[in-house]
Order: sequence, then structure tokens, then C-alpha cells
Amino acid sequence: MLTFDRRSFLRQAGFSTVALGMSAPLRALADARAAPEASGVSSQAIRTFLAAVASSQHEVHSLMIVRHGQNVARGWWRPYRADTPQSLYSLSKSFTSSAVGFAVTEGKLKVTDRVLDFFPEQAPDNVSDNLRALRIQHLLTMSAGHAKDPTPLITREQNWVKAFLALPIDNAPGSAFVYNSGATYMLSAIVQKVTGDKLSDYLRPRLFEPLQASPIRWAKCPRGVDAGGWGLSTTTETLAKFGRLYLQQGQWNGRQLLPQSWIKEATTFKIQQPATAPGSDLALLKQTSDWHQGYAYQFWRCRHDAFRGDGAFGQYCIVLPKQDAVIAITSATGDMQGLLNLVWEHLLPAMRDKPLSPDAAASSQLQEQLDSLTLPLPAGSHSSPTSARIDGRRFEVESNTLGAKHVAFHFNRDACKFELTTAAGRFDVECGIGRWADGVTSMPGTPPEISGLVGLPVGEQTPEKVGAAGVWKDPNTFQMQWRFYGTPHHDVVTCRFEDDRVQIEFRNSITTLSGGTHPETRPVLKGGAVARA
Repeated sequence: MLTFDRRSFLRQAGFSTVALGMSAPLRALADARAAPEASGVSSQAIRTFLAAVASSQHEVHSLMIVRHGQNVARGWWRPYRADTPQSLYSLSKSFTSSAVGFAVTEGKLKVTDRVLDFFPEQAPDNVSDNLRALRIQHLLTMSAGHAKDPTPLITREQNWVKAFLALPIDNAPGSAFVYNSGATYMLSAIVQKVTGDKLSDYLRPRLFEPLQASPIRWAKCPRGVDAGGWGLSTTTETLAKFGRLYLQQGQWNGRQLLPQSWIKEATTFKIQQPATAPGSDLALLKQTSDWHQGYAYQFWRCRHDAFRGDGAFGQYCIVLPKQDAVIAITSATGDMQGLLNLVWEHLLPAMRDKPLSPDAAASSQLQEQLDSLTLPLPAGSHSSPTSARIDGRRFEVESNTLGAKHVAFHFNRDACKFELTTAAGRFDVECGIGRWADGVTSMPGTPPEISGLVGLPVGEQTPEKVGAAGVWKDPNTFQMQWRFYGTPHHDVVTCRFEDDRVQIEFRNSITTLSGGTHPETRPVLKGGAVARA
């Protein structure tokens, strides 16, 4: 059973997203590369880390290790791939912090500015002393003073700024750490207010273009403000570059993008996270927990004098100044601490002070392993007599909350096309049999997103890239795995056939990771065959 980390669900998902094109074209990874040993990293230790991941409950989707400015290891577990932006969830917050840094540098605001001064027209009728005392630095350090994260409340409204300012602030700002994605949204709204640009547009010429980053997208609120605390999608390469920018004290290719003073201010200890679980001891937690090392400006402090940005389900940008290294990881795990533990156990000691003796065999084996990474294909048979019987049949579906009216299956030698028809039209998923098949779908209810599970409204359905594979679990049960490789998530879709009847059950990966705490909301579809499709 996977261990579920409830902190993951504090990182809110977003609304529908809009792609943001960059002036520089999307290009292949072109930073300097080197054999790991030349940068003082053991190839064998990286292989040991990969083996530990493979035998663990963590599902890693991508890995990049940068040491002394060199890409020493990078890999993507198929069907994930290098050129597809990934949903970062709360790792978005560290990029929002950077936007605040640019605005401070340009004299557009100060971290000591009062939040209410930016939105006097949105203020409640009765302004409390705590609201009056709330400053940008309190938003940056998750110490706004709310008793709990207000995000699920404010995102039910059309005007998130007004809703945020109207909520009671129970404690004096700056007095206690309480994780608060709504506070990060307010930072985005403030940046937009003082610059006239959305966060993504403001960062484009200052951050993304200098890094030659791939295209990004960022979820928005109903009033068009980038969510800030969640909703950013970008590639693993961009994550690694972002980490390098901070590792290099704000320098990039000879330019000082952010002042060294801001980098230090943004990444050093500002406030201590409390020990909130009954019977927990902060001193003991500091020995084992990377969530109790202190918080900075939308960055977490780590053990080993490191810091990181992170997002739900294991999206990481880990910066290790003492080792002159950056580790970028995207994944799907319910135990974020457990995955970090593997990094500390295997990758941290792999980094030595001096170059290592060349190890051509280990380096070659590592590269071969990185080039062949793949998530396990579903286990089962590649064929069944049932496929010929149901091929091309259309099944009329009983009334259901998904709005599905018909489903159909089209089989050939190594693929199955699944079709679902609603009043809005027909939606397909091309599924490989014994292989991953690439496609794009707008299937209702996909991909599974945290937004629908914590009470946040969900935006309009947008096409998502999907890698799908299927097998016969028994002669009458065809099971598909749909991996939405722009997100950490996937669906398992189980289709059971009996005579001329079909039953289709959906199970999303968030439900699996949570042990059922956040149940699947899509109904079981039942229907009977009516004709050849």
C-alpha cells in the first residue's frame, strides 16, 4: 500500500490553462554534458538510485542531475518525454517568488509593503488590525495569519482577491507558519497590479527567455490572474535551469538576472514550521523531516543545507549549494519524504569533492539505462477471443452522471481505439496493446486533477496528451492504462464483457495514492450492444 502524504493535497490544482508561446523556439537539451565521473559523480551510485526507485513505491517520471554546470544524468520514463511540459503543482510558488524578486529589483514594490494598499477598492467594510498589518513578506513566508489554508474558500468565488481580504485573519501576521496557497495567489495579483502584466508575461523576458525555456502554461483565476501558487507547467529541463540560476546566485550566461542579495534573501531561513501532529516533537522532526527545516520565500529549506521548490505528488527542484548541484525530479508519489530520502541516501553521497577516475563501463551502462527508462506496461494477455466478438460493436450506455451515451471498441493486432460519445461529441483514446500508444484526448473527466477533489471548480476540458496501453486481464476483461504525461496522473479503465453487456469502471491515480480517501467521482458505465459502430 502506498503511503499517502496529505501535504500533497494542500497544493491546489488550477483552472483551464492557456499555452504561452516563447520567442525562442523549443529546442533539444543543449547544455554542456559530461560523463558523471568528470564532475565528481559516481555513475554506479546513480544506477543504484534508479534501482532503488524501481523497487520502491515511488513512480518517477523524469530525472536531471546537474553538477558543476554539467548535465551528468537525465532520463524520462516512457511514455513521459523531454519536450512535454509537466504540471508542477506548488513548485509554481518558487517561480512566483522570483517574479516578486524582479519587481523588488525594479523598484515596483518592497516586501514590507502592506497588502491592503494594493487593493483598497477590494477591502472589506471593517478592516481588522491583522489585515491592516499584513505585508508582502508575510505572504512570501506563509505567515499571513490564517488559522488554515483559505484557498478552498477563496477559489469558490469569482473575485479571489476580494474573498482573500474578506476572510478573518486569526493570528498576527508573521507569528506562525500555515501553508497558504491563497497567499501565493495574492503575490501574483500584486505583481500584476504593479506591472500591468500577468505573472507569466512579466517573467517571460526576465526569466524564461534568458533561460531559453520551453513554452509554459499557467492556470488562471476567473478574472485572468495567473494562479501563482499552482498551475504552472514546464519541462524538466526548465526546472533544472531554474535551479541552476539560483545555484549560480542569479547569474546566467554572464548576466545577473536576479541580484545575489535577493537570491540569499529568498532562500534562507525565515520561519519555522510547527510540529502540528499530536505527540510530535519538533526536535525529532528536524532530524528526519524535510518539511521542518524552515521556510524561506516560497522555497523550502532541506536537510544537508539544501533548499528546494516542490509540488504535490513529488515535483522537485532541489538545489545543493555545498555540492554545486541541482536535482530536478517529476514523479507521482504519495510519500514525498520517502522519495527525498532516496535522494539523500543514494545521490548525495555520490557527489565527491574531486573528479573521479573514469569508469567507461559504468558510465556506458548508466547512459543505456537512462535511454531505456519506461514505466511498466500493464501485465496480462495481448489477445482474447472476445476482441473479435466486440470489435466495432457500439454499446448503448445507461443514464449516468458523466453524460456518456455510447461506447465502442475497435481492435487490431496491437491496438484498441476506445470511443465514448456524449451529447457534446465523440472522444477517443488510442490504446496500444503491449506498447504505449501516443494520442491526445478531451475525454470527460480526464486527466484526474486535484482540483476536483478539494472543492475547487474545474475549468473547461482542454486536450491532453495521453500515452495508453492495454491488456486482457482475463478472456472477458480488457484493462487500459491512460497516462496523461503532461501531468503526474493516470487512469486505469477496466472493461468487463458478458454476453452483449459491458461494464466500464474508471479509477484515477489520485484515488489509488490516497488509499481511497479521495474517491473516484466518475460513475461505473453499464450498457448493452446495439449495432456495429
